[in-house]
Amino acid sequence: MRDYSVNPEAPLTSHPDIQQRVVPDEYAGLRLDQALVKFFPEYSRSRLQEWVVQQQVLVNGAPSLSKEKVWGGEKISVNPQANIAEQPYIAEDIQLDIVFEDDDLIVINKPVGLVVHPGSGNWEGTLLNALLHYAPQLKDVPRAGIVHRLDKDTSGLMVVAKTLIAQTALVRQLQDRSVKREYLALVWGEIARGGTVDADIDRHPSNRVKMAVVEGGKPAVTHYVVERQFPSCTLLRCRLETGRTHQIRVHMAHLKHPLIGDSVYIQGGQKCVVYLRTVLNSFPRQALHATRLALEHPSTGEAMEWHVPMPQDMQNLLREVQREVKAAEAGSE
Repeated sequence: MRDYSVNPEAPLTSHPDIQQRVVPDEYAGLRLDQALVKFFPEYSRSRLQEWVVQQQVLVNGAPSLSKEKVWGGEKISVNPQANIAEQPYIAEDIQLDIVFEDDDLIVINKPVGLVVHPGSGNWEGTLLNALLHYAPQLKDVPRAGIVHRLDKDTSGLMVVAKTLIAQTALVRQLQDRSVKREYLALVWGEIARGGTVDADIDRHPSNRVKMAVVEGGKPAVTHYVVERQFPSCTLLRCRLETGRTHQIRVHMAHLKHPLIGDSVYIQGGQKCVVYLRTVLNSFPRQALHATRLALEHPSTGEAMEWHVPMPQDMQNLLREVQREVKAAEAGSE
């Protein structure tokens, strides 16, 4: 019989930060995170789970997992720390490719690999950190003026508001669907003609990392036209009517034409002519680029538009595809 003469709700140490508890018998069979919620009701379950992942929670002196069960008698140590997401973001000297700037706007050509906003696993080295260094006044604008995002491995045009008034106006334009955004996407398979995908998008029902076409989700509309067709792949120009997370990637996968290089939304191997298999399968990211952005200037009302070419890696990919196709055609003559 274990001795619980020590109150399990009372700290076992005088250290001002570290808090310790002993698991009572009545908690036996609970997951660790469930026990933590009982011990520390002032913190959210997600916060406690995050501490477990970050090894700020020790069970009998060792890290554990949220799903591990406790049986009574274990000594739990917790080192409460503020969520890094709630701390002031750090300004960082990161080079930006600025396409346009005035007193209200910054238009940026985002490179591949740059995360837009700090989040789990990417608290530094983001576009937001770069913006705070480039324009320190953006600390007074929510999200440093960012009004829309691109995925880490999607390149291309983004607009940033330099004032709260400009940000509000741009958000309204996005909500009204008056901002025009066009993307170049290289997808698997041969598409003969353009079309429209009108299919709701929401979190995947079983994989929360992914998005999916879900009945009753958020409305999502993507228009696409064929720019160039090759054996086994097609270059599309996609125009967003809405701006859901991963919208083009999800809609193209829904059409059974996922983006080249999109490891998240490609299910199984894709049919491909032999001579293009290595070229297409070796592309390391989703082949997607935001090439055109058009909007109404938030102060002047002027219609403005910007275009940027595909980044070098996508240009190289298309050149390799064209070269292999020509070689195959020449060899068949």
